[in-house]
Amino acid sequence: MQKIHNKNLVSNAKKLRKNMTKEERHLWYDYLRDYPVKFLRQKPFGNYIIDFYCEKAKIAIELDGSQHFTEQNIINNDNQRDTYLKKYNITFIRIPNNEINNNFAGVCEYIDLSVKKSLSVQSLSQQS
Repeated sequence: MQKIHNKNLVSNAKKLRKNMTKEERHLWYDYLRDYPVKFLRQKPFGNYIIDFYCEKAKIAIELDGSQHFTEQNIINNDNQRDTYLKKYNITFIRIPNNEINNNFAGVCEYIDLSVKKSLSVQSLSQQS
């Protein structure tokens, strides 16, 4: 299996952190940055850069602009990334940009529930 941390993507990830989209900035500065469980932004992972990643909960979040909704992109890129992350038992959450803009409270609630569910499942599996 391929190494998880890819040093070759670090420079690009830093650029992406400096040039976040409006929706990424909103989610990061208004919610994830101060979330009680640590999230990282623009995290290199294998051949991909994940918009937001919570190692403790094993959750990756991708904010999807319109380019993600073309059939070709879904088949070629998004499905490959989803399959790759599943190998590491990472839950992949896709959030369309319009949800960030039109339903921010709902997005935050969904992320919070997803993190709590993941941590609960992990806790139960560790007790077994």
